[in-house]
Amino acid sequence: MAEEQSAALAKVWRNARLATLAEGSAGLGVVEKGAIAARGGRIVFAGPEAEIPSDLRKGAETIDCQGRWITPGLIDCHTHLVHAGNRANEFEMRLAGATYEEVARAGGGIVSSVKALRAASEAELVAQTLPRLDALIAEGVTTVEVKSGYGLDHANEAKSLRAARQLAELRPVTVRTTFLGAHALPPEANGDKDAYIGLVAGEMLDKIAAEGLADAVDGFCEGIAFSPEQMAKVFDAATARGLPVKLHADQLSNLGGAALAASYGALSADHLEYTDQAGAAAMARAGTVAVILPGAFYFIRETKKPPVDLFRKHGVKMAIATDNNPGTSPLTSLLLTMNMAATLFAMTVDECIAGVTREAARALGLQAESGTLEAGKWADLAIWNIESPAELVYRMGFNPLHARIWRGK
Repeated sequence: MAEEQSAALAKVWRNARLATLAEGSAGLGVVEKGAIAARGGRIVFAGPEAEIPSDLRKGAETIDCQGRWITPGLIDCHTHLVHAGNRANEFEMRLAGATYEEVARAGGGIVSSVKALRAASEAELVAQTLPRLDALIAEGVTTVEVKSGYGLDHANEAKSLRAARQLAELRPVTVRTTFLGAHALPPEANGDKDAYIGLVAGEMLDKIAAEGLADAVDGFCEGIAFSPEQMAKVFDAATARGLPVKLHADQLSNLGGAALAASYGALSADHLEYTDQAGAAAMARAGTVAVILPGAFYFIRETKKPPVDLFRKHGVKMAIATDNNPGTSPLTSLLLTMNMAATLFAMTVDECIAGVTREAARALGLQAESGTLEAGKWADLAIWNIESPAELVYRMGFNPLHARIWRGK
């Protein structure tokens, strides 16, 4: 009875400055002298403190934020967080002058990550992943997307996705899982991409969908990975099973991946360094979010920048994510990711903050549940010791998080 009564009472964060990111609001949707009220884990009021309804004030647990800023909890919408081991040795080899081919011949590259993941138990994967997740949580992340893609057979892809699901049981965080079987060609495929894609789009996807392990399906459309025609087969299969799609597109060349993703109404197309005007226009028409990944751009010393101006011109929504992975973006800081997006790609402060909140939620199909401070959404909040939102993008290696709230707690 006491628990029911407590749940019926609101929790109110007052004396705060809000960056609501509300749809249609100017800039960050700032509310000075603001407050947020939550009940049952969901926001029931977000706005000027003077306008809080009296029934929400009555008996409420009140937290004085002492003028601090509140943003939506941060969302990392593109990660490969579940992986085994690391590839620091390859990084050292490249620094010494080794080419990617030489690294591969020495057993490196994605093959080494596949070998390590297949050798790890589910429990070992969870144990290795938790410190990476904790680093994100410590910076105010309340939702994280986790892809498979280092198993490359059903047993190990399923193991990865189960490990990702376990993270949400061990930490107060929302986890969205993505099946990325079409990430690379496994050694046992003997170079036969078509046969492997048939397996991914058939037996593997059948089982993954039946087991309820994936919230979406992704793939890598690139010369070193899979063609648009091959990815279309995977997307056809995903669509037939009611699963939304995403795509690693146009990272190293322009194969029309952005337009392909848009033609399937993809939640997002990610990387996009080589996307052209036709691709950007197609994404805008489809409502497909552009997920910008500065960590990979930086780490592999890419020189071709994603066409941010084109996305602005066509009204494509832009999200930002860490792309945490062992080979090309061993990055576990969404705050640093924002700084990199601003510094490397000239994204604005407002674009960066929207990119790790509202637009990141959109890229996961969660815009009705999270990403903004609006009534009806989960009470996922980040409370900051800052004087202005620009500090979240400006600083490097500094974490001003005061408190992180997940579903009202």
